Amino acid sequence: MAFRFKSALLPLAFVSLGWTCLCLGQTPQATPDSAPGSISGTVVDQSGAVVTGARVTLTGVAQSSSPEVLSGDNGQFFFANVAPGAFRLTIASPGFATQTSSGVLSSGETRIVPQIALAVAADVTDVQVALSRTEVAQEQVKDEEKQRVFGVFPNFYVTYDPHPVSLTAKQKFELAWKTTIDPVTFAIVGGIAGVQQAQNTFSGYGQGASGYAKRFGAAYADLVSGTFIGSAILPSLLRQDPRYYYKGSGSKRSRILYAIANSVICKGDNGHWQANYSNVLGNLAAGGISNLYYPAQNRNGAALTFENAAIGIGATAAANLVEEFLMRKLTTNVPKHD
Repeated sequence: MAFRFKSALLPLAFVSLGWTCLCLGQTPQATPDSAPGSISGTVVDQSGAVVTGARVTLTGVAQSSSPEVLSGDNGQFFFANVAPGAFRLTIASPGFATQTSSGVLSSGETRIVPQIALAVAADVTDVQVALSRTEVAQEQVKDEEKQRVFGVFPNFYVTYDPHPVSLTAKQKFELAWKTTIDPVTFAIVGGIAGVQQAQNTFSGYGQGASGYAKRFGAAYADLVSGTFIGSAILPSLLRQDPRYYYKGSGSKRSRILYAIANSVICKGDNGHWQANYSNVLGNLAAGGISNLYYPAQNRNGAALTFENAAIGIGATAAANLVEEFLMRKLTTNVPKHD
């Protein structure tokens, strides 16, 4: 009986001992599932150059605050003691568009995020640059100095600009100077002198090379004195614009009257129409000066002066008619006109 008892208790003892050992083997151990980690990275621009001083803000579901750091001289940033879990980095720097980077930090992980490249900010600044009236006038003069009939003959003293600006005194003199020294001007004067010699106009000059040279000099002197006095000196003193303002619209009759009237009226620097004293007095002055170099037998004193002045005014009216109806079609580099 005792043997059987012992035999029956032995298996129970082994079972009890095994259960105890099994239980001891399953005793829970502490796991580091909430250990803090770190996050670091580098901020660069689109060219790959490091960005110093970029503000990096860390946010996350496990974060009690949103710490911020600045990228260093090497563009790097570092966050220590970061709670594990989802996180988000917000990177901002002046002149660049704000960039974000997100991820999930494991327990105890040392996370190095991919290089963060900032793009240049797409902000558009509206800058309005206004030219002064002098600058606008200078641009218009540059356009006028390119105007040539058939691409050859100067057509400087007409403005086709729909909004012409009055010229300064300096610009008036520059336009007169460039007109008188233009090579084509010399050719035109040479042609006039040739016609005068062929018709023996101003016979006191004689014939031959000497006579031609005198006629050429007189014709050129007429042009220079008339241009500078009537288109530069007097317009500067009287504040008038020496150019012809192309009309280009309205009935044919209105345009004819406008062109003829512009020989005795003009636009003032103040933008108002007024008597064209510059042209009238300029022709009188040029006619008076011509008495100094024309042959003695052709000097008719006041008569020649007023005759030349009348011819000058009539020539201006005729030139204006040609400008209004023909020249624009034949002139190159003409700006658009409304």
